[in-house]
Amino acid sequence: MEKSKPNILRRCTDKLYGGLNMSWPAVILFAVGTAVLTAVFMIVPIFRDTSFERMGVYLEAWVFFAVIIMANCKKPMESALKTFVFFLISQPLIYLFQVPFAEMGWGLFSYYRYWFCWTLLTFPMAFVGWYIKKKNWLSLLILAPVLFLLTMNYVQAFQELFIHFPRLLITALFCLAQVLIYLYTFTSNIWQKLLGLLVSLVVMVIVLLATPHADLLTSGDYLPGQPSLSTAATLTVEDPSVVEVELTAPDYGGIQITAHQYGTTNITVKDGDKEMRYSIEVYNDDGVNLTKITPEKQ
Repeated sequence: MEKSKPNILRRCTDKLYGGLNMSWPAVILFAVGTAVLTAVFMIVPIFRDTSFERMGVYLEAWVFFAVIIMANCKKPMESALKTFVFFLISQPLIYLFQVPFAEMGWGLFSYYRYWFCWTLLTFPMAFVGWYIKKKNWLSLLILAPVLFLLTMNYVQAFQELFIHFPRLLITALFCLAQVLIYLYTFTSNIWQKLLGLLVSLVVMVIVLLATPHADLLTSGDYLPGQPSLSTAATLTVEDPSVVEVELTAPDYGGIQITAHQYGTTNITVKDGDKEMRYSIEVYNDDGVNLTKITPEKQ
């Protein structure tokens, strides 16, 4: 009986993860090319605060490149050496290309320490990582940290989308696609694929629940008009889950704001017979958390 021809997705993944000629010249060209592309994303203003700029800050794109190299090597040691050299070339080149355009100049290399540490780690990680090609339960175990990292990234990116669409849309889809493609490519049955997807989500939820909640911002501000209040004045917040506000300098309406989440709520200030109401909004503007206080019409 004639064997059925693989579908187009399987042919593409077989080519990308095992069908490329990952020779030493190819690795070096790959390193230089990704460095040039990353530097462009970091230098050109149009890419600022976008998914493309993240390539020079976060790991998700470099996981993608590393997996391609590992999957196209024939031996674990070859995988370790070529992945290590790829990072050893690409990461300092990214900073070197940016130096002429950066205010910090050569000072940019102070950030290279973080990437140099990852470069050293790529050697043992790529040696072990090569075994994902076995497409068994061991492959799934080796993939688990990568799946978890990418799951955290795509969930956080989707959360950002709900607040500032379409910011980080490409990041969300790119990380999710990596998870699905790795499970499709490097596991052999549906149970491995489902377990890889579900365990990553469960671990992420556990980590988020166990991590102390970080406030969006804590800052000093003034009530509009800087009203002069007595020391007996009181301030109440309608929804403390959005913000907590404390009067710190009643003489000129000075307040301390602690924002817990994005949203809008009302605050009421009472000083004897005088009552003032304000609306306070917590929002994000180009990656910066801000508050806006508006007096309500009496």
